[in-house]
Parts: sequence; C-alpha cells; structure tokens
Amino acid sequence: MTLILILIVGGIIGWLASILMRTDGQQGIFLNIVVGVIGALIAGVVITPLIGGAPITSGSFDIMSLFASFLGAVILLAIVNLFRRGSIR
Repeated sequence: MTLILILIVGGIIGWLASILMRTDGQQGIFLNIVVGVIGALIAGVVITPLIGGAPITSGSFDIMSLFASFLGAVILLAIVNLFRRGSIR
C-alpha cells in the first residue's frame, strides 16, 4: 500500500515540479512519476537532513516531507535542464 501511495504522491509532485520548471509539455505521466520519486530520493539524501523530517520514501506524508520531495524534484529537473538546454529553465 505504501508503494502505491509513493507512486501517486510522486506523480503529483513530479507534475507540479514540471509545471514550475516549464517542462510539462515534454513529459507524460510516467516521467512525472519518475521525477517525483527520484526527487523524493534526492530530498531524502540532501534536503531532509538540512531541514529535518523524513522523506516520503520512508512512508512519511507530512507537509515537511512533501515540501522536501517537491524541492528534490525541482532540483532534479533543474539539473536535467542544465544538461539538455544549457540553462536551468
């Protein structure tokens, strides 16, 4: 059950991050899920120790973990855009 929640929340977080980074037209639902879950993993390693809380990959779905996962997804999309286009946006 937790895996299904991670995929659903990861998809929503990836979709919101792609809207913010203006890459929504280039990726579908599968890529949004991948971006959200990998962004949550990045958040668990980099962002969560700095701000406290737990990542959504551990099953914690509070506001702090969702925000950290969103920031991780935005960071991931910024890195991808930097290599693809040569600019962050």
